[in-house]
Amino acid sequence: MTFPTIAQAAEALATGRTSSSALVEDALARIADPAGEGARAFIAVQAEAAREGARAMDALRAAGRAPSPWAGIPISIKDLYDQAGVVTRGGSAALDGAAPAAATAVSVARLERAGFVVLGRTNMTEFAFSGLGVNPHYGTPRSPWDRATGRLPGGSSSGAAVATAEGMGFAGLGSDTGGSCRIPAALCGIVGWKPTARRVPLTGTLPLSFTLDSLGPLARSVACCALLDAVMAGEEGWTPAPLPPVAGLRLGVLGGYVAEGWDATVGAAFERALSRLSAAGARIERLEVPELADIPAANAAGGFAASEAFAWHRALIARRGEAYDPRILMRIQRGAKMSAADYIELTQARARIIAAIAPRTAPFDAVVMPTCPLVPPAIAEVEDEAEYGRINLTLLRNPSVANFLDRCAIALPCHRAGEAPVGFMLMGEAMGDARLLAVAQAVEAALAG
Repeated sequence: MTFPTIAQAAEALATGRTSSSALVEDALARIADPAGEGARAFIAVQAEAAREGARAMDALRAAGRAPSPWAGIPISIKDLYDQAGVVTRGGSAALDGAAPAAATAVSVARLERAGFVVLGRTNMTEFAFSGLGVNPHYGTPRSPWDRATGRLPGGSSSGAAVATAEGMGFAGLGSDTGGSCRIPAALCGIVGWKPTARRVPLTGTLPLSFTLDSLGPLARSVACCALLDAVMAGEEGWTPAPLPPVAGLRLGVLGGYVAEGWDATVGAAFERALSRLSAAGARIERLEVPELADIPAANAAGGFAASEAFAWHRALIARRGEAYDPRILMRIQRGAKMSAADYIELTQARARIIAAIAPRTAPFDAVVMPTCPLVPPAIAEVEDEAEYGRINLTLLRNPSVANFLDRCAIALPCHRAGEAPVGFMLMGEAMGDARLLAVAQAVEAALAG
């Protein structure tokens, strides 16, 4: 089923063909449908607050005082964003009984000021520490594809992706430390955006890695992501960048280790997308960046996520370690083994790799690769710890490049209708967000034909 975009909903609201109350009730009905994934996609549904918000936005629009064209459009937020008076659990049982947040996250507050209505809090990998989307505390929502088998939704923004793909709101706020917006977008057949990290303030969010964390939306189009990103970043007066023609775009197809191990479905969909873009006039060039091979070595001692997560979690682990998913606890505790020297070497290696790669990619409008080398694996496959680790690292491999390099990146679907979902990822330059979103929108249109 095809659901409308934010722009289409805004037009329907402006012309009186729908109301915020109707949009919210439709989303709540989908969440409550026992045949759907709402019970696993959401940790908390804030139905009455959403209804009140919708009625308020309808009244303001009727009075000609709607705060924005998007006032009244329902969205969801990941369970690591603070809401005043609500406990932020991060998808974990370890924070049960914690004090409610004193204030709402800056990015959520900006969206609420524009009139967006929050439906509730979506499920996620515990403390955002995995790309699979598995959660033993609240259940694992299934990817929309091959529901009978039960496929991984991707993580860590699992609930945001499933909810958005199935009409439980027009978008979901996620976070992306190593692909946590883009992996679930790829595995659920929607769009996931990772901004340059510094553009959207982290204030009021539960951290994984303060160095790598980025806050972005998952939505049904690139334009939806661009709009939400602008509001989250506080870019008042934002207008969309003009779309470049596809003809003449220079796209570098990244080689090296990100090009290894694609399954046949991913390879076919990605190459078909490249052929389509080439036929539309894009210049497709194979790009070798040997410094990419230095990233795994730089992260060998545990990387930023393990060390920085452990620094935040160690007191909580001492008090409530038994409440953690053991697989997540093990990965966080790896950070305890990193020394100060290891961390300093990592920061220096990162700076060196960023500087070396920047001139190689600068001539391109975007660098492209498959978001993930796999279509959604079965949830049952990762019950085995060895497979959990292998598949997790495989899904994280390509998206995490953008986080390490401090860049913006976006995943958009490139599969045919009825096929397993495959994500096509574009990576831009640091702070080149507006340009990349415009390029991605042009690519999206060309791939849609």
